Amino acid sequence: MPDRKMFWRIIRRLLAANRGRLFVILLALGAGAAITAALLNLQIDAKRRLTTEFRAFGPNVIIAPKGSASAISATLPESVIREIPIHLPNGTVAHSSELFLIATISNPVSGDSVSAVAAGFNPFLYVKVSARSSPGVAHNSAEANQSGESVCVLGVRVARQLDAQQDAEIVLTADSRRESCHVASFKATGGPEDDRVEITLPAAQRLADLPGRISSIELRVPGTPDAIQRYVEDLQRQIPEADVRPIRQFTEGEAKIYNRISGILSATVALVLVLTALCVMAAMTNVAMERKYDVGLMKAIGGSVRRVLRLFLAEAALLGLAGGLIGAAIGILISMGLGKAVFGVAAQPRLIVYLISVALTVIVAILAAYPLRRLVHIRPASVFRGEE
Repeated sequence: MPDRKMFWRIIRRLLAANRGRLFVILLALGAGAAITAALLNLQIDAKRRLTTEFRAFGPNVIIAPKGSASAISATLPESVIREIPIHLPNGTVAHSSELFLIATISNPVSGDSVSAVAAGFNPFLYVKVSARSSPGVAHNSAEANQSGESVCVLGVRVARQLDAQQDAEIVLTADSRRESCHVASFKATGGPEDDRVEITLPAAQRLADLPGRISSIELRVPGTPDAIQRYVEDLQRQIPEADVRPIRQFTEGEAKIYNRISGILSATVALVLVLTALCVMAAMTNVAMERKYDVGLMKAIGGSVRRVLRLFLAEAALLGLAGGLIGAAIGILISMGLGKAVFGVAAQPRLIVYLISVALTVIVAILAAYPLRRLVHIRPASVFRGEE
């Protein structure tokens, strides 16, 4: 107990011996911890934000009939949907089933008609843009069905050929089957969606005379690219009669972007820690020069090399802990501001990032105390004679 009290008493004296140099070391360690915590928190948040942004582009997994060359040539039973795992540790899987067919679309008012792809979706979503509702608001077909109104979405090129207007009635025919609907909105994507008509899945099944059949299922699976790939493999084993495949433009693109961002941030963190260690090491070199008389006196009165070294390592660890606790907290706040500026949403503060940043700062402080090892080899007689 007396040795322990003396140990901490000496530590307090060492920390208070030169407050100016102590402040410089704390400033270097705090700045390093702040930058480390900010970059690590942004790195983790970037992974979450990229996943969210890529999910907004649309589905990332497709379930289609096995061996089908075209979405119109083969179908699946609609009951396949019940075999899809919906609840995952990373979130909930959103799914949409569709049925494609070739139909003749005509405008009774203008008399124009065109042969195009009719796509039935469940759930069927559209953006109502008429004067009766706010623009850009998504609606489900169930809302229209409650009033007995059947709605559809026209691709802009089909609408141009039919000279169709908002809320106009159009007629879809396939063989002797006939369905009619009112134009709820128009779709302009620059892709194949501009050349087709989107209707509800039950209407498409009646028009194609394929009750209970679908062409494919689109899934939005949350998680990292590796987690999505594992989900696809498990789902393929669970549904062997279907072809389950990821949309690689999304999954591979997300992985490449995140790996690039993660690599840059990790390299920056490593560089910051190295520079912090060099700054602290330079300050510790001066400390070692100033304390050679103290060490000589300790060894002269019987202090062991291990105890002397333990004193200085404890001092470095305490400086690293203090700098890490303060700097990491500031870094978390900085990352929240940077996340707001870069992604439009503040980064979430994470306890694990704070703890890792503090631990890295303590390790850097201990490693940067390497110049103090030269004090171990000091000979008391030489120091007091002024030879060292």
